[in-house]
Amino acid sequence: MITGSMLRDAVISASHHINNHRGDVDALNVFPVPDGDTGTNMSMTIGAAAREVSRLAEDAGTGEVSAAVASALLRGARGNSGVILSLIFRGISKGLKGCKEADGTALANALQIGVEMAYGAVMKPTEGTILTVVRLASESAKRAANSGADAVAVFNAACDSAAKALATTPDLLPILKKAGVVDAGGQGFVLILEGMRNVFNGNGIIASTSDEATPVTAQHHGEKKEIVANADGEIKFGYCSEFLINKDPHSTMDPVRLRAYLESIGDCVVVVDDDHIIKVHVHSNEPGNVIQEALKYGPLVNIKIDNMRQQHTNAAFDSPQEPVQQQAAIPAQEPVKPFGFVAVAAGEGLKELFLELGADQVVSGGQTMNPSTEDILDAIMATPAEHVFVLPNNKNIIMAAEQTIPLADRGVSVLQTRTIPQGITAMLHFDESLSAEENHVIMMKAAERVGTGLVTFAARDSSIDGESIKKGQILGMENGKITIVEQDLLHVAYRVTKHLYNKRDCSLITIFYGTEATEEQALELKNMLTAKYGSNVDISVVNGGQPVYYFIISVE
Repeated sequence: MITGSMLRDAVISASHHINNHRGDVDALNVFPVPDGDTGTNMSMTIGAAAREVSRLAEDAGTGEVSAAVASALLRGARGNSGVILSLIFRGISKGLKGCKEADGTALANALQIGVEMAYGAVMKPTEGTILTVVRLASESAKRAANSGADAVAVFNAACDSAAKALATTPDLLPILKKAGVVDAGGQGFVLILEGMRNVFNGNGIIASTSDEATPVTAQHHGEKKEIVANADGEIKFGYCSEFLINKDPHSTMDPVRLRAYLESIGDCVVVVDDDHIIKVHVHSNEPGNVIQEALKYGPLVNIKIDNMRQQHTNAAFDSPQEPVQQQAAIPAQEPVKPFGFVAVAAGEGLKELFLELGADQVVSGGQTMNPSTEDILDAIMATPAEHVFVLPNNKNIIMAAEQTIPLADRGVSVLQTRTIPQGITAMLHFDESLSAEENHVIMMKAAERVGTGLVTFAARDSSIDGESIKKGQILGMENGKITIVEQDLLHVAYRVTKHLYNKRDCSLITIFYGTEATEEQALELKNMLTAKYGSNVDISVVNGGQPVYYFIISVE
């Protein structure tokens, strides 16, 4: 039998194991562009669960532990791999619900539910990925359980099958075979299973030999609002209370009543109701009453109470050279307008551009630093609108953004914008006189008409479609596909733009230059394009300040 304490230690061990090897998983990137982040995303995702279960009581059952894991993963999920991992464990949690201990049959059934949830979330499941690895692991677990194996033997069968399935991923997915790698998400999942297996087989928690994967703190750039209080105004409510409630399964209390009570004694109230937990944030003058009322709904964890008046006083006497670091998320805002926007972007210039276009919040993120579901949810809740449009602007952030839809207390539409230019164009086509549904369609149609060029460098030696790529070479990408490999930065950028221009009837080209490019280079590129196209196209240059990419080029 697998007890709750065994499962708790197994999750901690898994977190250590994948974190120890996250660099190796990041390196399993099919393309040589410097954006391999699967290992980091999965490590940070399960790291959130490890921190959560470490707080549980020693006698917590497997059902309680698995529920805590699922809830933490839901909010901590980063990137597509992290979201899929969270779905697998959410299914496992459903299968182990109410269990004090898990036998082989319960474990196999739970893993099968996890497979179903993971596959169900992907519109077009691709074999040769983490989905294949978890499915074959589940099938082996089921066979072992049917033969009468105990829980540990069932888990061992799943682990062995997962490792074998991982080795076959290059045969199932030609792009992996060409790159000479196995699937990164599948490798991450195998590492997680191996970490858990170490505990289940009596060998203890694998020690951490690497610094914890550093989370990218979500930085929200809004309308120059004070997070703690207006420096020139009086603080009406002096205490900021934040905590999670582990819901009492026997309670009939409706969280709507808790929200109503909190609104009667404070402001900036957020009460987000999930299957197993309630997330609470409130500003009040009576934190003791907040806690007492919340206890009616279940035990509290992660309690944090800040004296905002004291923080304000300290800030007033701090020198400008030593600013106070605010750790709390931007407070939730009550809806005061019909529509709002949350965009994801990296680079000060890009963030400022989205704010100028009307974004309420800009979450820091992009390639190599995917924000978590909770980062995006916090930004949504800080947007004072009845309906919030989210622009992920990166294909690896879309799934994490979509997980916020059932968690928010307001309408949320996630536009599947895969690039910064798509996100900008989508916002430009918003029409406040139309409904959320109508705007979603119009904005996405506009985004899909935009061509995106990216210019970066090869992070490692590789081979794509038979062409050898050497580390350090300049790569040109057209709508996500590497098309040009050369040494000359401006020549690559020019050719990428020309290809995109020739594929569509366009009148506007925008060049966003990043931290590794100069304004002079961007202007030289503009001159090259002007010499080619003359007055047929309007060409503009913007300092995007983005990392990773020398240039992001929008053609529309």
